[in-house]
Amino acid sequence: MAYLLIFLPLVASFVAGFFGRSLGDKKSQLITCSAVTISALISIYYFFDVALGKQIYNYKIINWISSDKLILNWSIYIDTLTSVMLVVVTSVSALVHIYSIGYMSHDPDKPRFMSYLSLFTFMMLMLVTSDNFLQLFFGWEGVGLASYLLIGFWFKKPSANAAAIKAFVVNRVGDFGLAIGIFLLFKYLGTLNFSEVFQQISSLQNEKLSMLGMEGSLITFICVFLFIGAMGKSAQIVLHTWLPDAMEGPTPVSALIHAATMVTAGVFLVVRCSPIFEYSQFALNLIVFIGATTAFFAATIGLVQNDIKRVIAYSTCSQLGYMFFAAGLGAYHIAIFHLFTHAFFKALLFLGAGSVIHAFHEEQDMRNMGGVWKKIPYTYALMIIGTLALTGFPFLAGFYSKDAIIEVAFQSKSILANYALFIGIFTAFMTSLYSWRLIFKTFHGNFRNKNIDLSKVHESPFVMLLPLVGLSIGAIFSGFVFKDYFIGSYFMEFWNNSIFFIKQFTLNHPPLWFLLITPTLVLAAIPIAYYLFVKNENFLKQFIDTNKPLYNFLLNKWYFDELYDFIFVNPAKKIGKFFWNIGDILIIDGFGPNGFAKIVKLVSDRAVQFQSGFLYHYAFVILIGLSILLTYIIIF
Repeated sequence: MAYLLIFLPLVASFVAGFFGRSLGDKKSQLITCSAVTISALISIYYFFDVALGKQIYNYKIINWISSDKLILNWSIYIDTLTSVMLVVVTSVSALVHIYSIGYMSHDPDKPRFMSYLSLFTFMMLMLVTSDNFLQLFFGWEGVGLASYLLIGFWFKKPSANAAAIKAFVVNRVGDFGLAIGIFLLFKYLGTLNFSEVFQQISSLQNEKLSMLGMEGSLITFICVFLFIGAMGKSAQIVLHTWLPDAMEGPTPVSALIHAATMVTAGVFLVVRCSPIFEYSQFALNLIVFIGATTAFFAATIGLVQNDIKRVIAYSTCSQLGYMFFAAGLGAYHIAIFHLFTHAFFKALLFLGAGSVIHAFHEEQDMRNMGGVWKKIPYTYALMIIGTLALTGFPFLAGFYSKDAIIEVAFQSKSILANYALFIGIFTAFMTSLYSWRLIFKTFHGNFRNKNIDLSKVHESPFVMLLPLVGLSIGAIFSGFVFKDYFIGSYFMEFWNNSIFFIKQFTLNHPPLWFLLITPTLVLAAIPIAYYLFVKNENFLKQFIDTNKPLYNFLLNKWYFDELYDFIFVNPAKKIGKFFWNIGDILIIDGFGPNGFAKIVKLVSDRAVQFQSGFLYHYAFVILIGLSILLTYIIIF
């Protein structure tokens, strides 16, 4: 069954991609949806068998590389960590496939889109079921390729092409770091198999390495490079700029890639490599700092964005920050728990946003929405559920996972624990504020769209609402049902050595006053958001007018894009222009097509004129040639 789980999406992708035109739209959609749904059902079976039944499987597909001592198999490795990721990837992917039937109903290239979705799913499954770093890197690059194809799916749209290229290039920076980390592991350990690397990594504790003018622990260098790869894929600050632009792709793409699967690959990598990271406190501190900073940074930007999908995209960026700083504090299991719950409510929000965009005839600007909660009541109710879960409303999924992360920061002895704690609490408040801003501006207040009439706003079809209902069940119950297994009293048995802890990890019960801080701030943000964005919008306008520089700073995303244009893009363009003008035009073209080649062509054009067909012309040419030859002999 494991082979079906992995390869059904690949087969479906192949069939829809190469035979979609002859099969037709409906058959292509049926094949891809059925294949991924079967994979999702099989992944649920393995979750109960592996995670709850304490089994571990390693199915060998082929012997991939056999060179000297390096023996790598292409395998399907399923432990508890993998089984959790399989459920997340396949269940969300299956619902996104079904949702796409309705959302992409007017698109002329439906088979191609479904093929790309299934290809992405296969690559992500390759990544999470790998038992060695090379197979992981294959899946890692595969999801990068598939994301490029999906983000740029509407290739006739220049902004979509630019966003796809940006995502691809920024991820290559992170992937280069990951590759260096893998090279270092192979150089010093002679293997890339997870089990062998994790067993031998402790032998490198005293090894030093000098690189880039710096000297430090070899394990620290390895961890930092691995984390750079995670930063790129999970859109952490510095390498985050591709994520919001990726909203140019169709909304199902946003839900699949940027909510539940690809962007969580970085968190998965850190947790999978916990036996390595546990030996580098510097790397763990770096993860805490980057994660906490990203959580705050992305939340501040989400407060002022007007594109409904961009608000949710920055929310994803922020929530990934929570996962990373939890992992940096050593709470890898809590990071995965938040990854698990987050997948459901964030995919719900993205698909809900797609339903809103569908109702507004492709309008994405929240300033052109409002007053439609009665027109699209099902979408409204489902997005309310997603928003409550995201903000950590008591007893919904996000409440258990996000509060657990904040509790870890409260009890941790890390030197950056207080930094993470303050940011975690304050970001929770901002998360609630921008989430309810989205709800109030989208559904409440006056109808502000001047391009369409209110009567034309309509609810989405059943095929789009059904996946939302499925995700809402996960958003409500996934935290309560699984908290004892993921992070509660059974967590050590549940994870069954798939996560490595040097010390016994315990989470004590914090004082009541601390437990009440975050829920109180989350609930307080609701009336504040209602007052600012519905009741008294003039107050907000006056505040913006008096704080225009701050507003522009946040609206322009801390000017990261402008900074990168100044430091990297514009100098690269100038260098390219210089080499184009000097190298290509002046030297290559000057000596080539416009130089020697031009002279040869000129001579040949003149020589052709002698081919007149008259005998006396040929005799004249022979005479000239003979004269030149005799002159040469006499002189030399």
